[in-house]
Amino acid sequence: MKQRLLSAALMSFALSLLMTCWVTWINLGWNPDFIRQWLSAFLLAWPAAAVIAFAIGPAVQKLSLTLLSPTIKKQETRPL
Repeated sequence: MKQRLLSAALMSFALSLLMTCWVTWINLGWNPDFIRQWLSAFLLAWPAAAVIAFAIGPAVQKLSLTLLSPTIKKQETRPL
């Protein structure tokens, strides 16, 4: 559980930080108030992203394993 919480927090932090920077820049351009606007967007986005990442993390992991299972099984049966 601790690993799942930390993983969701770190992933949501990185993605929220980068995505809010990008979207703020796309929408408003570089201006003297950019940093304040970006940090405001980030502070709103990070908690939501953390909850979403924690909630859907197991389903996404299960889906990725399902999508890769034919590849994984093929690699397991391949002789060295």
